[in-house]
Amino acid sequence: MNEEIENKKLFYACFLALVATSFFFGLRTVVVGELVAEFNFSQTEVGRILGVGLWPFAFSIIFFSLVIDKIGYKAAAYFAIVAHTLAVIGTVLAVMNKSASGLYWSTFLVAIANGTVEAFINPIVATIYSKEKSKWLNILHAGWPAGLALGAVVALLLGDVGLTVKFGVCLVPVVIYAALIAKRSFPVQERVAAGVSFREMLREVGALGFFIIAWLTVMGLVQVANTILSEPISLSMGVTIGISVIVAIGAYVFTGSLGNWMFVVILITMPFLATTELGTDGWMAALLEADFPKYAGWIFVMVSVIMTILRFYAGPIVHKFSSIGLLVLSAALAIVGLIFLGLAPSGIMIVAAIVYAFGKTFLWSTTLGVVAEQFPRGGALTLNGVSAVGVLGMGILGTPLMGLFLDKGIDLDLRDQQPALYQVVDGGIRSGMFGEVPSLNMAAVEQLGEADAAILQTIINKNKKSAFFRQAMLPGFLLVSYFGLFLYFKSKGGYKPVELE
Repeated sequence: MNEEIENKKLFYACFLALVATSFFFGLRTVVVGELVAEFNFSQTEVGRILGVGLWPFAFSIIFFSLVIDKIGYKAAAYFAIVAHTLAVIGTVLAVMNKSASGLYWSTFLVAIANGTVEAFINPIVATIYSKEKSKWLNILHAGWPAGLALGAVVALLLGDVGLTVKFGVCLVPVVIYAALIAKRSFPVQERVAAGVSFREMLREVGALGFFIIAWLTVMGLVQVANTILSEPISLSMGVTIGISVIVAIGAYVFTGSLGNWMFVVILITMPFLATTELGTDGWMAALLEADFPKYAGWIFVMVSVIMTILRFYAGPIVHKFSSIGLLVLSAALAIVGLIFLGLAPSGIMIVAAIVYAFGKTFLWSTTLGVVAEQFPRGGALTLNGVSAVGVLGMGILGTPLMGLFLDKGIDLDLRDQQPALYQVVDGGIRSGMFGEVPSLNMAAVEQLGEADAAILQTIINKNKKSAFFRQAMLPGFLLVSYFGLFLYFKSKGGYKPVELE
């Protein structure tokens, strides 16, 4: 009984640590419009900030997944607490000084802290609830939408107090989870307890898995370098692939394994999953403003609350459909929801958002459940590696591409439909990670008369709506992949978790 009580206390400490990670994300999502006005950002630059708030997560989650069984889970937790604290302080200072680079780096540090939190909470929960991994990992990850909703509500309730106060409030959930973590003791991870060696853990990822991780990591490091250096560097696709091949060869020499084929398949799906969920979450409030300029933030809160409730009651749902069956159903609903959001008239946009919420709710958390159940020999590395690949692919490619398509669509429609207005608000070409990017001159936009401002807003709104429709291709790929895995398990007699002796 004492062990059960201690496990529950440890679980809720991990849960609230996850709430703290998404609190910042939810608040930032609602204040995207304020960031645009404050820093004169283009949509591509907004995408870059939203992206760097996620993909550096991969650096810390991969690093700590490799060493966490040596240094201990509490050491990783303390690192996360310090990083979160410094990130909040840095963000407040960046807003006060209107420093775009300061905002970039403090947002980068948030992601590092978030990745560290994920690195210790996922393997801990998979260990203390080793017989019901999918159920409890879904419940754990109810903390993500719960934090999104709380952060968004705080931003909305604070109204016009300014970004400095809004971002400063993010320190409150950090203090709460720090106090809870400090009192807890952490168990030995399932893989370690079963006597599975470090090399055997790496074998599950293998050469192919390390190739994917290395390629995305190199792309991320190039982006970081280009933020630091006065002269941007550019690595060709051949060079980045060459570096990744060298890493893959080294992994093969050490492990003698190409990797578990099913794990590699799941790795490939992760950037599509992450952009479907997190990438769309990052833009949700801004995109919904096309139809609900006053209530977009509250619709985002509603979607997050629905996700929280559904994940808390994931146990019976997982039992009914199986983990892989639930992924098939979720991908299909996500497709319907995104298409619905892209086509729905204003009157039923809320219904469309609810359908989308049902679709995306179980994708990430159930994928973690599948990985924990099918690759327990991979320990923290496989469990956290899928999250790392997801956020890297989404942050480096997915979110910035969303912003790029939005900028280009607005620019093209303005040129074709309103050439005179285009001459007034054209912000010129800016350099981006995907080449030259058109932009709006936000200072000129703010000076527009009522009629011209309404015309411009109509064009922007049309492109925001089309962004949802375009996103539906991502869960389309997920559906094909998951259905293939579903058929594989069916041919083997049904989905069954792998247990370590």
